[in-house]
Amino acid sequence: LRSVPPRRVRSAPCQEVVLRGEDIDLVDLLPGIKAWPEDGGVFLNLGLTHTKHPETGARNLGMYRLQLQDPRTVSLHWQIHKDSRSHAAVAERRGERLPVAIAFGCPPAVTYAASAPLPGDIDEYLFAGFIQRERVEMVECVSVPLHVPAAAQVVLEGWVEPGERLPEGPFGDHTGFYTPVEPFPFVRVETLTMRTQPVFQSIIVGRPPQEDGPIGKATERIFLPLIKLTVPEIVDYDLPEAGVFHNCVIVSIEKRFPKHAQKVMNAIWGAGLLSLSKLIVVVDAECDVHDYAEVAWRAFGNVDYAHDALHTTGPVDHLDHASYEQFFGGKLGIDATRKLPTEGYRRGWPAECVVAPETEELVRRRWREYGI
Repeated sequence: LRSVPPRRVRSAPCQEVVLRGEDIDLVDLLPGIKAWPEDGGVFLNLGLTHTKHPETGARNLGMYRLQLQDPRTVSLHWQIHKDSRSHAAVAERRGERLPVAIAFGCPPAVTYAASAPLPGDIDEYLFAGFIQRERVEMVECVSVPLHVPAAAQVVLEGWVEPGERLPEGPFGDHTGFYTPVEPFPFVRVETLTMRTQPVFQSIIVGRPPQEDGPIGKATERIFLPLIKLTVPEIVDYDLPEAGVFHNCVIVSIEKRFPKHAQKVMNAIWGAGLLSLSKLIVVVDAECDVHDYAEVAWRAFGNVDYAHDALHTTGPVDHLDHASYEQFFGGKLGIDATRKLPTEGYRRGWPAECVVAPETEELVRRRWREYGI
């Protein structure tokens, strides 16, 4: 990581054209999308929002949907669990406006890093450099004290004023449901910079599967080694796309002691944005967590729901519509592992029906003879 920090440059393609003030018309310049019939307006869905903590100076890069409110105003869907939201809260408490820069059409590693659930003290641009094995070039913004990727296609620069809100939504979100109208901060755009012939990127989200699915799966795979650093008994995990990558976790473990599955459940519910998971299914190490039929077989057959289900409450995602209270709701952990006598199971766990190795070898060897 030390070899790939971002590098600052003096000039950049993203500043070949500079528009200021009344020369800016976002509605005319940017191809916003109304993807679903009941969307409350036109949205920009792949902008990378840059902010800086007003006290520590730590920067954040996040991906939040943007609603075009008028030719120079975009609202920011800053959910309560997001770092940029906390930056805005600190600025508001200090009575200060917050500088914001929103970049579109960034290098793939940068775009991915903006969506990644990194700890607050990990710089997204350092992470992006690590992914692409090359330092990200950054250029200073024209009108706000922030830096953006030099290779971006379009950049919006502006300020969020303390205490000011606009109605945002409804929006057909990646959950497959419309999120309701809520008041959110907005950026008054002072400067727009772009390439001479920019290519504008966007994305469609909605009921899975959608275009954002591969991003969620990439996160699942990339972060497995990091999760295993703190919960080493984890063998593998799967975040089902139908669970929109934060409602359900399927995890296999090397079970070593009684109620080990509950220990893992509690660890997951205390791990960053995995803490928002509503359902956790724990299976034994040999189970393929990506084979949903096998997982279902074990969850249906290996569980006494009077003893092997853990009910609790905790934080849920801002977008969760099922919880009776916003941001907080019920959770369920299902222990679908083999039970031990020391867990109170006294009957003797049955062996699984498995094809004999010699039979499997015979079928494999003579397969062509069967004419199937």
